[in-house]
Amino acid sequence: MKARRKLFGAAALGGLVALAGWCLPAAAQPKKEVTIAHQDMLVPFRIVMESGELEKATGYKINWRMFGGGGDVIKAMASGDVHIGEAGSSPITAAASQGQDIKLIWILDDIADAEALIVRNGSGINSVKDFKGKKIATPFVSTAHYQLMALMKVEGVDAKGVNVMNMRPPEIAAAWERGDIDGAFIWDPVLSKIKGNGKVMATSKTIGAKGFPTFDGIIVNSKWAAEHEGFVVAMVKALAKADETYRANKAKWTVDSPEVKAVAKWTKADAKDVPPSMALYTFPTMAEQVGPAWLGGAAAKALTSTAAFLKEQGRIQEVKPDYGAFVTDAYVKKAMAK
Repeated sequence: MKARRKLFGAAALGGLVALAGWCLPAAAQPKKEVTIAHQDMLVPFRIVMESGELEKATGYKINWRMFGGGGDVIKAMASGDVHIGEAGSSPITAAASQGQDIKLIWILDDIADAEALIVRNGSGINSVKDFKGKKIATPFVSTAHYQLMALMKVEGVDAKGVNVMNMRPPEIAAAWERGDIDGAFIWDPVLSKIKGNGKVMATSKTIGAKGFPTFDGIIVNSKWAAEHEGFVVAMVKALAKADETYRANKAKWTVDSPEVKAVAKWTKADAKDVPPSMALYTFPTMAEQVGPAWLGGAAAKALTSTAAFLKEQGRIQEVKPDYGAFVTDAYVKKAMAK
């Protein structure tokens, strides 16, 4: 029996070797499947996700995975589970600083007024200086967290005297409902839910004007993107088309429109909150993407200043000498050329 097992093993091995040799050219081709991490930002890209047009255009199977924050996205990308992801400038900076093999290829949105610091009515907070001893929630390593800490620094408030709590968006909504927190720095759809019982103290735009700008971007695993360039370029074209559709038809994106319903579906937002919330963002054109205001220069500068701040806060160990190495306009330029 032992001899038969050896004989069968040798025969099987020979067959497998022959089969492997016969299949080699096909096996060498990149697998047409990708996992893309998205969040709950209210952006035109959701209509691409709903339509399935990217799958049809490329022939790729796309696994869409929703995450509660950029920190979770970069962890998933670091593990290799995710090839492309949406993240804010702060978690992108953290990923780059940790040496992840990533590239920022698209500015998903200029956050502008789409993230805000809300304090609860009756909390006794009338200024940032009133934060001492209060509970302020935000997702850690997010753009909101970065700007919250920056604002306190600018206002001369010692963060050690403030109970800054790490909560994902759904957790913030629940904690607000229970009355467990005094304030939150967050984005929609949670932002719209808590505004009714609170007041806006600052927005990402006002804090950005103080020297701490933020944005949301699309990052890719560099090696994967290089091997699947056609898909990445097609995705950029789809992103640009969706943004242009929104810019040209903003008034038609109403509660009952299919576009708004798609955004609401993929973000779990209330459709009535989508139009006013999307109006708070700015979506750069392809020409603007490759220009000095974004991928052509300012995005790397924003990552650099964010890195210095994150290191000061103990969130990262080192600041890289050149954050431009983690930004590329190559895929946008190729999309523009086609």
